Amino acid sequence: MLLSLLAGWRSGLVHLCVGVAAGHAYNLGMKSTPWSWLPYALAFGTLPAVVTLAGDTPQWPHPWILGMAAALGVGAHFLNTLPDFDDDAATGVRGLPHRLGATATRVVGTLLLVAGSVVAVLGPMGPPATWTLATLGLVILLGLLALSGRGKAPFYAAMAIALIDVVLLAVVSA
Repeated sequence: MLLSLLAGWRSGLVHLCVGVAAGHAYNLGMKSTPWSWLPYALAFGTLPAVVTLAGDTPQWPHPWILGMAAALGVGAHFLNTLPDFDDDAATGVRGLPHRLGATATRVVGTLLLVAGSVVAVLGPMGPPATWTLATLGLVILLGLLALSGRGKAPFYAAMAIALIDVVLLAVVSA
């Protein structure tokens, strides 16, 4: 929190008023509603703004960057709920992933992460670089593993996609 304020008042304002507020809203009850995904979309979606508003010429990120970051956040939310389904059921947590069930949650979460990769590759102006298209091919293979793998392989594949998304966001938006 303090670091975002040190980056500038605009960065701090977005971080506090959107990111931290979304986290509190989730913890104060939204996690048990069909709207459980919204705090993740808002917090992750505006995180790039914390960076771009801290620059010498503060500016709001391109819409494709916000969409890609929001897809990453919601996808992570969906996949992060899977190991806790039983515990959440015992405590009454019934967010959107719980209402959809484990299979649909895995599919939707994975598709959101893959969609984030597609947006990162196709979002910037001009034709995509060859390496980004190759990366997209790797993401699709990891997505198939996340959907059809056994044991911990789906989790590791999804985390690899999320990491690739973050790297793509950092590199292609620079």
